[in-house]
Amino acid sequence: MFAPLQNDTFLRACWRQATDHTPVWLMRQAGRYLPEYCATRAKAGSFMGLATNVDYATEVTLQPLDRYPLDASILFSDILTVPDAMGLGLSFAMGEGPKFAKVVRDEAAVDALAVPDMDKLRYVFDAVTSIRRALNGRVPLIGFSGSPWTLACYMVEGGGSDDYRLVKSLMYSRPDLMHRILAINADAVALYLNTQIEAGAQAVMVFDSWGGVLADGAFQEFSLAYTRRVLAQLKREQDGVPIPRLVFTKGGGLWLDQMASLDCEVLGLDWTVNLARARALVGGQVGGAGKALQGNIDPNVLFAPPAQIDAQVKQVLDSFGQPHTDRTASGPTHIFNLGHGISQFTPPAHVKALVDAVHTHSRAMRQAR
Repeated sequence: MFAPLQNDTFLRACWRQATDHTPVWLMRQAGRYLPEYCATRAKAGSFMGLATNVDYATEVTLQPLDRYPLDASILFSDILTVPDAMGLGLSFAMGEGPKFAKVVRDEAAVDALAVPDMDKLRYVFDAVTSIRRALNGRVPLIGFSGSPWTLACYMVEGGGSDDYRLVKSLMYSRPDLMHRILAINADAVALYLNTQIEAGAQAVMVFDSWGGVLADGAFQEFSLAYTRRVLAQLKREQDGVPIPRLVFTKGGGLWLDQMASLDCEVLGLDWTVNLARARALVGGQVGGAGKALQGNIDPNVLFAPPAQIDAQVKQVLDSFGQPHTDRTASGPTHIFNLGHGISQFTPPAHVKALVDAVHTHSRAMRQAR
């Protein structure tokens, strides 16, 4: 049904297999920093018009790959499609963040929640299949979802938040309601990701974007536990091909030792985490078990001149350390990425400088052995 994969570097790194270079892709790599994306979005008329149109979603997913030699693509969509399908009414105003017409703040609203019919998200799955075909084997396609906790933040707040006052108030005053929301979200996310896998996604990622805003103890109870619930339900393979699972918790470096036991292959790290420490803690040894690590350059590095970008890339690669090169065994691997999503103000030429620097320096590190 799909063309054979020509560049499997990203997938090999997910499985902690030796690679010729460190693979690189960027969170939000299809986005407003690209003029061609802005042009397509203008044709679509709105963000949701873009995300719900299979042809447009396919077009913008491939745009960064036409510019840069990235090692993976990621589905163009939004993390809030699942609560939208629950009937909360998602909208995006130009220049503003997402808003929900309905919020979930009391018992009646929680009682009305249910795992949505996946047919309401058919546009996402059709886009996955369309993108996979359009890639024609160039690089793997990553599917994704927001984590149960991150989705709950938006559902309770009604949009983004600076202080998470409403969602944390509900969590502390009515933990029973919060657990009910999170259980429904976890089962919905698992079904959503499994359906993306069936449609053609070759890896899936859980974005726990707001897990790091929680206190110690609350993170384990209200975020980590429900990420585990998602992972426990995910498909391990599709048509005999194994599907790696990635988890990224922004601000989660404090709990890396506890995240080591998550049933996933890759842990994403933000820019506050020391890669050498993370590798020592969860990366494992050659021939042993461990997690592949993904990250973690500060996105604002991309505003510096190319020479400084090159130096910062080298610093991140050196922080992870010498990659393993034993083709007969698994071992510590690194997938280069930003520590969070790319800014809309990023100069496109600076992204090329970053991608080229990752490939050049990571190849040199392997040849130096």
